[in-house]
Amino acid sequence: MIPLRDINPTRRVPVVTIILIAINAIVFLVQQSLSERELQRFVFQYGLMPAAVTGNFDQSAYTFVTSMFLHGDWLHIGSNMLYLWIFGNNIEDRLGIVRFVLFYFLTGFAAAGAQIAIDPHSETPMIGASGAIAGVLGAYVVLFPNARVQTLVFFFYFIRVIEVSAVWLLGWWFLLQVLYGVGSLGLEQAGGVAFFAHIGGFATGWLLIRILTAGRPGRQAADDLSFQTVDDVFRQRRGRDRWWE
Repeated sequence: MIPLRDINPTRRVPVVTIILIAINAIVFLVQQSLSERELQRFVFQYGLMPAAVTGNFDQSAYTFVTSMFLHGDWLHIGSNMLYLWIFGNNIEDRLGIVRFVLFYFLTGFAAAGAQIAIDPHSETPMIGASGAIAGVLGAYVVLFPNARVQTLVFFFYFIRVIEVSAVWLLGWWFLLQVLYGVGSLGLEQAGGVAFFAHIGGFATGWLLIRILTAGRPGRQAADDLSFQTVDDVFRQRRGRDRWWE
């Protein structure tokens, strides 16, 4: 399933989300301009290597930040930025600029820490924004579980755009990360997907958003009401129940 957009309007322009996407895009274009040898050196210098962190944290701590802006290929950055754009704008809208920046980087750091804890001696650099974005997904499930997400579904020859609730879509995504993560334990891998970074980021976002939005139940209730109203409009427009609920 590939999310296309959520039916969850924001009140403000998501400035931070746009800036993050722009920085990721610029860094990726810089990567594309490098030769193979230069790119390898670039990734090993700015990617997060667990063995380097556990061996000499003082000299590699900066890679917790820099690694979040590197990506492996077009699919890697494309999928990450799609998820950030769809779900990040609403989290930024709820938290505001300063708290969203804090939230984004804290979940990214926690995600990296989770992967390091699983494989502390790995000499493969970790790159990508998916840990922090997983945190955004965890927060979205807490704040907007009933928001509708237009999703492209592939099933053999069946291709269709449907609407599903965020809790089902993102819950399924998280379940896959857990299953793949557990399945990867004990396997010798030279690289691949950092599933435990996804798990750690999601769990941190799920918890951290509760702390950052504590004491603000009124806005949550209002948002839930607006989702129901939007959902009712779509039901009336289509004149039929949706089988995928």
